Amino acid sequence: MENIGYHASHEQIDPATLLRAVVSAEQAGFTAAMCSDHFAPWSERQGQSGFAWSWLGAALQATSLTFGVVNAPGQRYHPAIIAQAAATLSQMFPDRFWLALGSGEAANEHITGDRWPDKAVRNARLGECVEIMRQLFAGETVSHQGLVTVDRAKLWTRPDTPAPMIGAAVSPETARWVGGWADGLITINQPHDKLRQVIDAFHAGGGEGKPIYVQIHLSYANDADRALEIAFEQWRSNVFSPPVCWDLELPQHFDEASRFVRQEDMHASVLISHEPSRFVDLLSELATLGFDGLYLHHVGQEQQAFIETFGEKVLPHLKGI
Repeated sequence: MENIGYHASHEQIDPATLLRAVVSAEQAGFTAAMCSDHFAPWSERQGQSGFAWSWLGAALQATSLTFGVVNAPGQRYHPAIIAQAAATLSQMFPDRFWLALGSGEAANEHITGDRWPDKAVRNARLGECVEIMRQLFAGETVSHQGLVTVDRAKLWTRPDTPAPMIGAAVSPETARWVGGWADGLITINQPHDKLRQVIDAFHAGGGEGKPIYVQIHLSYANDADRALEIAFEQWRSNVFSPPVCWDLELPQHFDEASRFVRQEDMHASVLISHEPSRFVDLLSELATLGFDGLYLHHVGQEQQAFIETFGEKVLPHLKGI
């Protein structure tokens, strides 16, 4: 497993600190990176939300890592603007940038004041955006009338190779659909039987032979109680399954919804331990499911101890798998 990535969480860490963290991550042995693209955090305790696209240019210049970004074109972002942004980064940093495209969350998209569509409409809108972006990457002049509108758009600056468009999916149903249009799949850590269903569905939908990545939320500290406290303090607003996580709009809504989450509930969505060897075992098991890359997200706001410890005691063991 050569592709061990570092996830940069803009909702939790200010962009200047996060830039220093990703530089440290490369020095520690991480071989790739990805980041979120939010307008607001999930919780007031997280307290940040820098603009991912400004940060990506700096991060690509400051490191030699490949970078992905999770993005939802169609409401907050017009697909032609995302195509232009992706084309510019890919022209400056060839073969180092990819997009992970999803149907979005109201927490970010509500700011436009437009109606928040149901999931079926959001998927259809995303499908239109993907087709529009592929045409733009190919140098076509695009006009489109549908769930999104485009009027004679053309990308005048394009890279030799366009950024891959990776589909983001959590359920087998979405993964099957993604297999028909995406250049790869990214999902999140779940019980292994569910992950196998997601992988199988992606393959069945047309994704056979395409790369598959998984993002893993984890909490590390040198003390077991502290590792659990970090997960609970920072990530208890993120334990909710769809449609709750899709449809809540404000950090205060997520904080209210998480009032009754208990510390012991965190283990269902976050790998929590004070022992690096435990993470080696857990991540090694995930690697054997057939993923082409693991992207590790330490859910704490302080990143350096995680980066240094994993660089010394975890990553070397994973790279031999």
